Amino acid sequence: MKQAMIFAAGLGTRLKPITDTKPKALVEVAGKPLLRHVIEKLKANGFERIVINIHHFGEQITNYLSANNNFGVNISISDERKQLLETGGGIKKAQTLFDSTSPILIHNVDILSNANLSSLYDKATTDATLLVSNRNSNRRLLFDNNMSLKGWMNVETGETRPQHINQEVSNYQQYAFSGIHVFSPNMFGAMNNYPERFKIIDFYLDQCTKHNITGVVDNRLKLMDVGKINTLDLAEKWLEENTDKENK
Repeated sequence: MKQAMIFAAGLGTRLKPITDTKPKALVEVAGKPLLRHVIEKLKANGFERIVINIHHFGEQITNYLSANNNFGVNISISDERKQLLETGGGIKKAQTLFDSTSPILIHNVDILSNANLSSLYDKATTDATLLVSNRNSNRRLLFDNNMSLKGWMNVETGETRPQHINQEVSNYQQYAFSGIHVFSPNMFGAMNNYPERFKIIDFYLDQCTKHNITGVVDNRLKLMDVGKINTLDLAEKWLEENTDKENK
């Protein structure tokens, strides 16, 4: 069974004032909440089990799902209303809601893309598989020739992680992260010593010397990050231009 997790717990501060009264997941693009866009894409790609984490106006999300009969998908809620746990902590908290024998596709609720999620899921044979591309971004992940994760850099500031890798940046391939990745359940054990709240990228950067964390490059990837007020109109236009061409 293909399973996925949608990160829907964020405060959506960059989408204020809309998110003063509703969660980011229910902000609409082209007359449809972001959450529905992602659920329908996952469903079209054969995902039957979805975990959604909630925090900000979480009851609005659960009510919306109930009103729509979970869109015919097996949906579980990971409730973070007491404390927002960031992306890594969110995955860790939701561990018991997953089938421990199948990989988990992780998808940010505010990402629209033409990514073939089924293909990515099927290619994910390592401890974690990150969908990356050459799109413009100041933040870049660094990979060796085998596409194994080695580090991170901020192109604008020159900051690198780990710090010593700044002398070796030219030896690595640089790609932008899409916010879509596949997490193997055997990585949960590595999270045991982490706090309740931490970011998944920090986790991957910490663990890339001990585990096989790889990138998959999609040069055809078209992606829209609907994280700011000024991107809402752009997102609607993006959907109009890409929906029919989308590789589901």
